[in-house]
Amino acid sequence: MKRGTATISWVRWSAIAVVAAAVAIPAMAHHAFEAEYDRNQPVTLTGTVTVMEWMNPHIYFFVDVEDAEGNVTNWAVEGGAPNGLYRRGWRRDSLKPGERVTIEGWLARDGSNSANSGSVVRLSDGLRLFAGTSNPDAAR
Repeated sequence: MKRGTATISWVRWSAIAVVAAAVAIPAMAHHAFEAEYDRNQPVTLTGTVTVMEWMNPHIYFFVDVEDAEGNVTNWAVEGGAPNGLYRRGWRRDSLKPGERVTIEGWLARDGSNSANSGSVVRLSDGLRLFAGTSNPDAAR
């Protein structure tokens, strides 16, 4: 009887360990704003949406931005978690490829063409969407 009980106990603990690992791995991948973005480097980007990725833990969308010389650079822009954005009025099709937008956010620390978005304005209709930034100093 004790041997059977020990086996059940081992199975239960194994299941608990697997569940704990499954929960912990995505949590470790989730980063703080300060780890990736610089709150002292605000940026405003205006361009054309090329791709919208609606996925956890954060949405990403990509925007072609033209500089003063006419050079086009594709920027990766991070938004908040889909569930939080949905509660704030976003939908999967809130930003469509081809739409012109203005993004207010913060530059990445690594100097790449990426930013964390605070707000996004669709130029076609002026709709301003809060982008769910993880910047602790941002107005919500």
